[in-house]
Amino acid sequence: MGLTKQAKTLCKSQVALLFMMLKGTRYPLRNKVIALLSIKAGLRAKEIANLTWDMVTDAQGQLSGAMHLRNAASKGKSGRIIPLNKELKAALQELQKHASHSPYVIVTERSEQFSAAAIVNLFAAWFHRIGLQGCSSHSGRRTFITNAARKISTVGGSLRDVQVLAGHKALSTTQRYIEADAAAQKRVVDLV
Repeated sequence: MGLTKQAKTLCKSQVALLFMMLKGTRYPLRNKVIALLSIKAGLRAKEIANLTWDMVTDAQGQLSGAMHLRNAASKGKSGRIIPLNKELKAALQELQKHASHSPYVIVTERSEQFSAAAIVNLFAAWFHRIGLQGCSSHSGRRTFITNAARKISTVGGSLRDVQVLAGHKALSTTQRYIEADAAAQKRVVDLV
């Protein structure tokens, strides 16, 4: 995938702007969870649409500490276990209180499951509404992977851990998702 065709990553202020805008939508909690699943868990649109409550809860129906994304809900065989970010877990707990009888986490008024295309369209509408060009449903995923790559060494991990979280078979795929940081490059060269 060429650099110009990739969805743009989001900086902190753009993420904050997105979440502020989502507060004024018709379904603010559901929409917040959709955005968090992308930005804080790195899920693809298809994975958000296919996420079921049993993938994020234990046998008693309580939210667990990790998401167990099955291969059937993902792209190819990229099912994986993703620890739940604190903010995402809190939003999921709130959404669970208002959940319908659908097995799916993300539902519509008329359907017990969102389609992946509907998730893609939601993100497109949201980014258009806040004036962000070049962003798509994949922007949150790229943001998650980039942020994880930048911070993984601070917790004793490696890019291999980011690869696993992203559900990529090849490390080279994960590397293509990571946004370069010119300022960091300058700082590291000055340290050498």
